[in-house]
Amino acid sequence: MLVAAFFITVVVLIALLSVVIKKYSPSKERADLNEYYNVQGTEDMAVILDGQRLEEKAKYWDGHVYMDYKLVQQYLNQRFYWDSNENILRYVTNTDVITVNAGSMEYTVTRKSESTDYVIVKVDGEHMYLALDFVQNYTNIDFAIYQNPNRVKITASWGEIQTASIRKKTEIRVKGGIKSPIVTDLEKGSKVTILESGEDWSRVCTEDGMIGWLKKKRLGEAASETLAREFEEPAFSHILKEGPVSLGWHQVTNQEANGRISNILQSTKGVNVIAPTWFYLNDNDGNIFSLANREYVSYCHQNNVEVWALVSNLENPEADSAYVLTHTSTRDYLANQIIAAAIEYDLDGINLDFEALSGEVGDAYIQFIRELSLKCENNNLVLSVDNYVPTGYTAFYNRAEQAVFADYVIIMGYDEHYSGSEDIGSVASIGFVREGVENTLKEVPPEQTILGMPFYTRVWELTPKEGAGEDVESAAEDYLPYTFTCTDEGMQTVENRYTENGAQAVWSDEDGQYTAEYEKDGKTYKMWIENETSLEEKLKVMKQNNLAGAAYWKLGLERPSAWDTIIKYVN
Repeated sequence: MLVAAFFITVVVLIALLSVVIKKYSPSKERADLNEYYNVQGTEDMAVILDGQRLEEKAKYWDGHVYMDYKLVQQYLNQRFYWDSNENILRYVTNTDVITVNAGSMEYTVTRKSESTDYVIVKVDGEHMYLALDFVQNYTNIDFAIYQNPNRVKITASWGEIQTASIRKKTEIRVKGGIKSPIVTDLEKGSKVTILESGEDWSRVCTEDGMIGWLKKKRLGEAASETLAREFEEPAFSHILKEGPVSLGWHQVTNQEANGRISNILQSTKGVNVIAPTWFYLNDNDGNIFSLANREYVSYCHQNNVEVWALVSNLENPEADSAYVLTHTSTRDYLANQIIAAAIEYDLDGINLDFEALSGEVGDAYIQFIRELSLKCENNNLVLSVDNYVPTGYTAFYNRAEQAVFADYVIIMGYDEHYSGSEDIGSVASIGFVREGVENTLKEVPPEQTILGMPFYTRVWELTPKEGAGEDVESAAEDYLPYTFTCTDEGMQTVENRYTENGAQAVWSDEDGQYTAEYEKDGKTYKMWIENETSLEEKLKVMKQNNLAGAAYWKLGLERPSAWDTIIKYVN
């Protein structure tokens, strides 16, 4: 009996011990690396970018790595532009336009032909793939290819990283824990990059792009290491005026208006640039309508005033801006038409005013600016681009990239409220202007930023709704008890309006301008007045932020005393 009891006890102890050993022994299970990296087939490649594995995959074709164009734009270099309509890749440097046709080993650098030993662009259904070797020609990246599983390790962020050497042979695992499957083994002395440091485990990336967790005690002392690569970033230059820009937009709708340039200029003080509204996109081929006039330019030059002709996309509703911009052939033709006109009429610059674009056209519009800027620079033409006050829904205008290529970015610091607004209000309250400048300067250097200001006031006509306040609708917070329309009027016209109707202008600190209100024939008229006083508040914002200058929409709506205010700030 004693022997049997002893034997049973030993068996139980052995069983318990085996359970304990099993519980606390590291798992020897190895992860399926193709599954871990989500690699399927021989063409898929996992992408390890700066120590992080991307969900998206690259392709391995003919011994070269290809990445989806959208991934290249998002993670590596936004300057590559793909025209899916004409199957053309474009890239613009500070000196050249690079053009590649899909499926080709050849490309052009402006007019010079070059070639590679691989296909640069491959199209697979709706996806365009770009050879990483070609991307590297124009991008500060390094990459290496590994197998089992297929993966490419890309370094795109240069600077300080934390590294450590392995103290003794160990392994990294899928997760932090000894029961997690093994990703790979590491020999003593192997170097890893520390991605994340926990209490007992650290997340690391090996030199060959394996990512996982290892016991922290297996790491030697962490050290800072600076990653660097020899790469010459392109140096972009700009044509900037020595002093402040004082630009007046001159609305020209016919040739007769050009004949009034002498009266227009003689009515101003301190204006050194004039932007006549001469050109607009006129069809889907990229042709422009022109009101340009040589005598106009000659007169301005005689008076030391530069002419930056405005190019618009709004006048002809039959012309589809999106179509023209997203097709390389029409985009090129439009740019060439603009430059040809600038040369013919001896212009000093171009003022690009493309408005009402959709987000889908954003990349194409920026590409147009890139390409046009090189043509302008080669012909000593200043390129300025008009922009809305920054908001979330205009982020695709990519002002930072505009500033790389264009010489000036002009803030259209007005139309805070307009006929399509939900309610009435100021054209350009001082808070609206300040915020617009502040947000623009997050993307654009001050020496390239010009603040556009209104010479006009929007007069609001309010008509009471019948039965206002009596129905369920009127209980809503956003309910307006009136309908409204508006007209735009110049400084003196507005003052005559409210004084003749017995109203007095009242100063608003919040808006940085005077307001006035009166009733007539059962309607209420309200206005936030743009005059010398509100103009000076905006000029102060320009001065305080060391901006490149001011612009005014539009000449002819101001009164003479406005110029006495302006020259105090832009003289």
